[in-house]
Amino acid sequence: MKGIHVFEGFQTTVLSVATAVFPLVLLFVVFQVLMLRLPRKPVVDILKGTMLASAGLLLFLQGVHIGFLPFGRALGEALGTMSHRWLLAPIGFLLGFLTAWGEPSVRILANQVEDASSGSIRRSTVLYAICGGVALIVSLGMLRIVYDMPLLYILIPGYLFVIVIIWFSNKDFLSIAVDAGGVATGPMANTFLLALALGVSTSMGDQDLMVSGLGLVALIALAPIVSVATLGVIVNIKEYRKE
Repeated sequence: MKGIHVFEGFQTTVLSVATAVFPLVLLFVVFQVLMLRLPRKPVVDILKGTMLASAGLLLFLQGVHIGFLPFGRALGEALGTMSHRWLLAPIGFLLGFLTAWGEPSVRILANQVEDASSGSIRRSTVLYAICGGVALIVSLGMLRIVYDMPLLYILIPGYLFVIVIIWFSNKDFLSIAVDAGGVATGPMANTFLLALALGVSTSMGDQDLMVSGLGLVALIALAPIVSVATLGVIVNIKEYRKE
């Protein structure tokens, strides 16, 4: 009987993956016929890779549906009942760092930045900057839920700070920062951390779950922009001192 739950909502997941992948495959076929005209072997390799990626995405999303979401929500509800609620801040920091560390899109961005910069910007530098920013903002987000702070009290000063800091940040890091805001809100953050925030909000009893849960994702989108842009300021200061 336990195996039945593994396939709960499986048809919906299959439909979601097909909806996401099929337009890309169709677009590739159209360009292959009209413009690319690649040899047979590269085309076969691309189609095989697409099938493997689709299978992996299907397994991942199904795992999220039956694993990450229930676990995150249950953990959030348990943490929200603690007598010392300030402990949610360090716990949120740890969970935020580990979630960003395991985010596939964050690692892909870090690798691409190192390749594009010919190694001048190290992968580990970008990775730690993004993970550190997400960790801090998740910690702050947990406190926001516990003490019922308005979301705009954090978002507005945060984006105003970004507008100011971009004038002093290294241009190379500025482009990375903008992309980092998108990759940080990947499938890990949008499943585990979102469910965690919903669980904590549920344990509070009198909060709007949509504002509390989705508000955390909005904060996570802001965090890497601030942290990576700040890293660019530090780089500019070091270069100025050398000159």
